Amino acid sequence: MQNVNHAVDYLVFAYKQAPWRLQRQWLGTFMLAVLGIAMIAALYLDVTAQAAIAGRQIQDISSQVITVQQTNADLQTRLAELTSNSSMEQRAQTLGYITIDPGQMQYVLVPGYIAPKPEILAVAPALMPSAPSIPPEYTESLIDWLNRGLRIPGTASLTGISQ
Repeated sequence: MQNVNHAVDYLVFAYKQAPWRLQRQWLGTFMLAVLGIAMIAALYLDVTAQAAIAGRQIQDISSQVITVQQTNADLQTRLAELTSNSSMEQRAQTLGYITIDPGQMQYVLVPGYIAPKPEILAVAPALMPSAPSIPPEYTESLIDWLNRGLRIPGTASLTGISQ
């Protein structure tokens, strides 16, 4: 009996973990957890940095859009000033044009001349129905296709109607 107890004690001793092994296992598990948390934190930091960069780019583009809109409005104002009645009159006078009364105008009649009609009043061309744009192969059902493929002249089709 003592041999059996001795053998059991030996097996328990042989398979019992050494304290330094247990400490190493706990340390490895702890380091793995720290590494996992560090990887998650790095991923979070990367996503946050990308979101901040994208937000800043949106702000820059919005600022550029506002600047372009203001420039466009300034150019429209300048165009309105240049094409105003008083400005056009002044430029015409500096080019040598003079104002006249409607009674002083002379009209020249040109025989055979037909004034062009504005395009907005022209008659729209009649719309002609076009041919179907989908080939019949794509509108055919599976049963029709099978009937056509398996048809032997003079026999009934899958739907029971002979063709």
